[in-house]
Amino acid sequence: MVAHDPDMTAAPVHTQGRLFSAPPLLMDLLQDAGLPLPEARSDVDLATILRDAPLDDGALLSRARNAMDWWAKLELCNFPADQEKISYANAPYVLVIDQADPAITVADFQEMLVFAQTEHLNSKVVILPCENGVAQADMASDRITLADPKSNPWTLFASAMAVYTHSSGLGFDAIFAGHRPRVFGQPWYGGLDLTQDEAPDPHRNRRLTRAQAFAAAMLLYPNWKNRHGAPCLFEDILAHLEATERARREDANGYVASHILRWKRPFLRQYFGSNGIEFTDAPHQIAAHVAQGRRQMIWGSDAKAALRLEDGFLRSRGLGAALVRPVSLILDDQGLYFDPTRPSRLEALISARTDLSTAAAHRIDGFLTRLKTLNLSKYNVGAGAPTLPGGHRILVAGQVEDDASVRLGTGQGAGEISTNRALLMAARAAHPSAVIVYKPHPDVEAGLRRGKVADADAIADVVAQSADPLALIEACDEVWTMTSLIGFEALLRGTPVTCTGAPFYAGWGLTQDLGNTPARRAARPSLKALAHAVLIDYPRYFDPQTGTAIAPEEALDLLAHAPQGRSRLAQTMLARLRQLRAATLGLNR
Repeated sequence: MVAHDPDMTAAPVHTQGRLFSAPPLLMDLLQDAGLPLPEARSDVDLATILRDAPLDDGALLSRARNAMDWWAKLELCNFPADQEKISYANAPYVLVIDQADPAITVADFQEMLVFAQTEHLNSKVVILPCENGVAQADMASDRITLADPKSNPWTLFASAMAVYTHSSGLGFDAIFAGHRPRVFGQPWYGGLDLTQDEAPDPHRNRRLTRAQAFAAAMLLYPNWKNRHGAPCLFEDILAHLEATERARREDANGYVASHILRWKRPFLRQYFGSNGIEFTDAPHQIAAHVAQGRRQMIWGSDAKAALRLEDGFLRSRGLGAALVRPVSLILDDQGLYFDPTRPSRLEALISARTDLSTAAAHRIDGFLTRLKTLNLSKYNVGAGAPTLPGGHRILVAGQVEDDASVRLGTGQGAGEISTNRALLMAARAAHPSAVIVYKPHPDVEAGLRRGKVADADAIADVVAQSADPLALIEACDEVWTMTSLIGFEALLRGTPVTCTGAPFYAGWGLTQDLGNTPARRAARPSLKALAHAVLIDYPRYFDPQTGTAIAPEEALDLLAHAPQGRSRLAQTMLARLRQLRAATLGLNR
């Protein structure tokens, strides 16, 4: 990673069609994330947009407000995670930003320091130095502290009472951190009534709001490009950077992974291997790796591991039992989403999302709209829906009966429904005249897992073999399930759901709950808030081909355009061969 150069954005210019007016932290992060630098518009420069564009379109300004809030809350920084949260005991202080610019002398910087000290007589001063800047170590005193050059500027902004700069691009970031920077040069963001200008440009005197300035500089002027080089929105850039930053932060110390099936190890090494991942089941080796700072991950719900690994909710085109690489995975440091007997990270995220911000609501709206338009679900298998009889239709979602979500989520106690047959019987008893449509689980249909209902035809009106779950949801009026993800997919599509167990989406006031749900699920999130926590906050998404961390929105596009892969018959045969090999050779890894 490169050290930031705050002067990178001192003046927006066209250079070989490239734009160099984005915030410097953003420019560095784009390169670190493998994203192309944005190109400037060829028909107009930023100064003209800031001077002449109306900047009064309500939809544009709403976009700008959402995007700038998102950008500020991300607090992205292009330095290692262990350097990001450096704090200073002198808070609140006056922050003076250094920059690398041949036109700025040591005397210029010292003049800024004098102003900072005289205008804030009783305050400490913190200098944020930079590579090739003019700040010098001998400027430190009882009153002046030089910050670590690798400090996250957003952290410094949060504790600063005022920000001073000559013309650093970090002044633009400071504006969106809530400051009105004291500016001694003539940066492009000066003269807009968003800064205190010591040497104002007489040709720039327009008054803009923060949203208007952001819209001009970040939405209207640049032509952003995604990782494939295709045009995209600034919001797409933020989503990708959020994903890559999360991967960098969480993977910083590496992992030791236990009880991982052998076929999963290559893609896990690709997904999580930026700082190394070691595979071992030997307790002494695990302990040694943990002592070195690695975090232990294990597939499943072992309570002893620091992190529990599972498939995400938008997984692939094809079944996991057929060795299809996942596009999303979950790392939970508290429990796992399918185990209601103890708290999970997902429960904490759902509770935290109860008050959904405008920006977050806008993002999940767009995500869900695209999810539904593309008709995507967890495995994306099945072939439409059969013709169903008329009447009130109830979809009953079958499951793998020895799956952990059923074992843990149904209680297995007296009166608890823990088999597909019992679920069918309960739905029929509650709705004797309804059209019961039973959808067996794909792995049960394929003969790979337990859960077949021998007399399903006698209980249900329709047994929808090999049908697309989403098509069935659309064709039915309500859904009954123990703990199936189909219930969540039905909720997203506005279909009422009855749960006889305690899946992750039950107990929040959005489902009819016939089973026992944890009392700790006291929050009452909206459906949007639940969806944001489940689909955006909780999983991590990856490109299965490259192992690159990607945004949830990018995962939708990837799944939409991915080939279906092996046929259903081929998937089933492959999974059976794997089971036979494991049974014959005594292998389960």
